[in-house]
Amino acid sequence: MTREVLSLPAQQFSPSRTQVRQPYPHFKVIVLDDNVNTFQHVTECLLKYIPGMTLPRARQLTVQVDSEGQAVVWVGPQEQAELYHQQLLQEGLTMAPLEAA
Repeated sequence: MTREVLSLPAQQFSPSRTQVRQPYPHFKVIVLDDNVNTFQHVTECLLKYIPGMTLPRARQLTVQVDSEGQAVVWVGPQEQAELYHQQLLQEGLTMAPLEAA
């Protein structure tokens, strides 16, 4: 009994074929309005935990939370979004679940 070995052509690297890297997905950190937290507390939390947050922007977002019921306070990579979400939640802010941006 003889065995036949099939020979398949080897895959070759094609220089014209480039690998496209997909960017990490971004997520939105959203603060919701509630009847518990004060303007001062929300503003202070945003300043404390959201990188690059300024006092005028924190106040603007706090007013938006109060008037519109929510505000997107940060958008970026999932891991960081999870951290900021958790930190704000631990401070007692009412948070929406993370959303893909």
